[in-house]
Amino acid sequence: MYIFNSRVRYSETDELGRLSVTGMINYMQDCSTFQSEDAQVGVVYMEKRHKAWLLSSWQIIIDRYPRLGERLMVGTWPNSFKGIYGYRNFVIRDEAGNDCVRAESVWFLYDTERNIPLRVRPEDTAPYGTPEPRLRISPASRKIPVPESYDTGESIVVARHHIDTNHHVNNAQYVEIARESIPPRLKIREIRADYKKAALLGDRMIPHISHENQGEKQVWTVALSGEKGELYAVIWLQTEER
Repeated sequence: MYIFNSRVRYSETDELGRLSVTGMINYMQDCSTFQSEDAQVGVVYMEKRHKAWLLSSWQIIIDRYPRLGERLMVGTWPNSFKGIYGYRNFVIRDEAGNDCVRAESVWFLYDTERNIPLRVRPEDTAPYGTPEPRLRISPASRKIPVPESYDTGESIVVARHHIDTNHHVNNAQYVEIARESIPPRLKIREIRADYKKAALLGDRMIPHISHENQGEKQVWTVALSGEKGELYAVIWLQTEER
């Protein structure tokens, strides 16, 4: 497992003084990025070779929200590679070694010059070492069904602060936009994200929001669509009352 240690900063907390959902996702993205940089296959290396690892899907379980000032260990490891895909796990743990966040993710290798996926080769995976066993969490399909019935939320125009080094909307931003589309005062316990099409600067995303009750928990599906009906991402959020 590749790890880095951190401490929850004030700038990473929500209105309750907890590590925000975006902060959690950023920690995990940072961890895999640090691993690539330390293995000498980071952002600049990949740009020169017109390659990028792009995120296809997330499943994130939030066991506990860390508080301001807590010291955390963030870890990641690849568990397998197949075809165009790489499969990667993440954990965020507290000082006692307890899991705060657990996640599975699916990535694909992409040719940024020809705009096509690439088959993963040994030279692409060797810098990350031998894959480690998969972290088993509650099984869930990568594909998230889009309900036929929905409410339409306020549209969002992609701004510069949404964009990352791949020149499109960062993965965490889709989840944040979906979170902002559901009612406040809800605690998110599980997140699934299925990324369909990269949104670019100036694109308009329209949230289509569906909701159902599952006992004490509620499930929200937020499909982020374009003005012509194209689908950018589908975000599934399981929540409970604070």
